[in-house]
Amino acid sequence: MANKASKSLARQNSATLNRTHLTTLCIHLIFILYRLLFRRGSIIKYILLSLPSLLIEFYLERLGRPVYRGTEMIKPGEDLAAKGLTEYLWDIVYSTWIVLGLVAVVGEWAWWAGLVVPAYAAYLAWGLYKGFMGGQMPGMPQMGGAEGQEQQGEKSKRQAKMEGRGDRGGKVRYR
Repeated sequence: MANKASKSLARQNSATLNRTHLTTLCIHLIFILYRLLFRRGSIIKYILLSLPSLLIEFYLERLGRPVYRGTEMIKPGEDLAAKGLTEYLWDIVYSTWIVLGLVAVVGEWAWWAGLVVPAYAAYLAWGLYKGFMGGQMPGMPQMGGAEGQEQQGEKSKRQAKMEGRGDRGGKVRYR
């Protein structure tokens, strides 16, 4: 059972990518057929607003698809269920599916719903920018002026007791 984790990751990635590609293909085909048969709309909007999702899907394919040489696995691919950027990329793919469904059902004005993800990304980027410009790292607790100095100057009872005994930070003394 050598490389059991790698084999399991490769199986999961392959299944996820195959399911995603099939779902994307079905959604886009249904959207195009529905638009041709029942509603007319802008093909330019469809291409421009679907292209980022398709490019992200291509990137996830390159990132997560296992690489084989014959029957030997060379690389299992990156974890497609990872937190962080990969998670945001999946959110873009899913939101594009939702927007395509909305546009097909309710009409052209639903393309505006596709701006939710970029607007949220801009909001996060603005918060990050403000955090760096304000001298405060994002995600860190903010220490107010006088409060922060008071909290830093105070010692706990345990620290005072250890210093009273002569213990300087719990350092190991060698003989």
